[in-house]
Amino acid sequence: MTCNANMAPTGDCCGEWNDKTYLGFDFSTQQLKAVVINENLEVKHEVTVHFDSELPEFRTHGGVQKVDNITVTAPSIMWVKAVDLVMEKLKVTGLDLSTVAAVSGAGQQHGSIYWRKGAQKILKNLHPDKFLHEQLQSCFSVRDSPIWMDGSTTTQCLALEEALGGAQRLAELTGSRAYERFTGNQIAKLFETKPESYKNTERVSLVSSFAASLFLGDYAAIDFSDGSGMNLLDIRRKDWADECLNACAPDLREKLGKPVPSYTVLGNISPYYVERYGFNEECKVVGFTGDNPASLAGMNLKEGDVVVSLGTSDTLFLWLKEARPDLEGHILCNPVEKDDYMALLCFKNGSLTRERIRNECADGSWELFSELLESTPRGNFGNIGMYFDLIEIIPTVYGDHRFNKNGEEVSRFSKEVEVRALIEGQFLAKRVHSENLGFSVGPGSRVLATGGASENSAILQVLADIFSTSVYVQDVSNSSALGSAFRAKHGFLGGDSTKFADVINPVTNWTLAATPSPDAAEIYNPMVERYKRLEEKVIAKHSSMKN
Repeated sequence: MTCNANMAPTGDCCGEWNDKTYLGFDFSTQQLKAVVINENLEVKHEVTVHFDSELPEFRTHGGVQKVDNITVTAPSIMWVKAVDLVMEKLKVTGLDLSTVAAVSGAGQQHGSIYWRKGAQKILKNLHPDKFLHEQLQSCFSVRDSPIWMDGSTTTQCLALEEALGGAQRLAELTGSRAYERFTGNQIAKLFETKPESYKNTERVSLVSSFAASLFLGDYAAIDFSDGSGMNLLDIRRKDWADECLNACAPDLREKLGKPVPSYTVLGNISPYYVERYGFNEECKVVGFTGDNPASLAGMNLKEGDVVVSLGTSDTLFLWLKEARPDLEGHILCNPVEKDDYMALLCFKNGSLTRERIRNECADGSWELFSELLESTPRGNFGNIGMYFDLIEIIPTVYGDHRFNKNGEEVSRFSKEVEVRALIEGQFLAKRVHSENLGFSVGPGSRVLATGGASENSAILQVLADIFSTSVYVQDVSNSSALGSAFRAKHGFLGGDSTKFADVINPVTNWTLAATPSPDAAEIYNPMVERYKRLEEKVIAKHSSMKN
């Protein structure tokens, strides 16, 4: 008897399987989160593992290890051990894991994991009486994985753009010009600086496909959506671009495997989870994707909506019917509709920068931070700030830059002005660069906010004022894990043969959080133009320093 994914399996087919649930994971920068939903898409369980506090042996700060200002990594085995912990936590919630019909997940984009030769055999033969991290400790040819915060591959980026005939042609082909954090350039750096490690690599995974591999018990394919954040995938043909592969490293197509649609059922869950945790042996593993595409899946978007994700990195994205790549921002394959795309702008300096200013100005208290923010008027007396703890993506500058109402750079602000300058500056940047890509917010549009800072009402009010439109939030702040659970159900129900919109149609968990002040447009429209000019001034300053 063969299981029909649209029907609940019976005892004759796959064992008892009543009240199906769907499990979504989010392997983000600072934590691993799991969300369980039922057939009605209601969240039934949530558990989290914080890397810094719960895995202190890896000595990460903010989930990462900073070698210097431009080299940032995370221990590959840390993510494996986090899976061990999150599975134990799921058991404690009382969840009957035999009800899980499908799992999917998301990973921080662009990060790369290098499986050493022989690792696949170990993955396929996991022993249920041992933790994953005990068995996979020696499976990596590179111990520490370069992640999205890394900016050490400028040389490789320049070489890739030159090999492809320029930045614009590379963008037209892959959706983005060459970026330091993009995986192809990280692979090229490894090949050039550690050729033996590259030679000993059997498979290169993204964080997403790496995570899927842990549940599949085999190497999992890279999906189209996350794969289009590598500078390697032809976003229109949906296959690796050979001229990009050849420009980065030899034998790369073999090491990457064949990419697949994001909703692909990769196979059944590894016997390890069946025997150790009681999963049904017919539980499906649906392709994992990037955290930003998964967030898009977790939101019921409509035309004209702009999504602002406020996390370790801040991102802005929307759904597109056509791909029109440019030198600024990114075009990725859509994670739920094979012929559509999504646009994405990413800003490295997100929550960690907000936390730094909170610590410096508000004694580490978000409550005091919000009070300081609300104590200053919209427009901040004409003061504008730009704060970059790491070399930013757009623009590629570093450091703190403060300007008074006359456009003169100053060395410091008062605490309350500093706080508002930070928040206004971050959102002015998002509006400026989204408009450069052709984004526009018109009548009926919404800003949909997610991520940790979306829980702060004072911050959301600034967002509403600067974009001059209403801001909505979700009941579940972690849209990436929720989107992964939605995608697990979508894949289980047939993927391409089932419209994703039909799967999540019941979802109505957007709540109005902030409306723009009556004078918002009058204040901030001129500030947008001022910000553009001041940003050009900062870029020019950094260019002169380089020369």
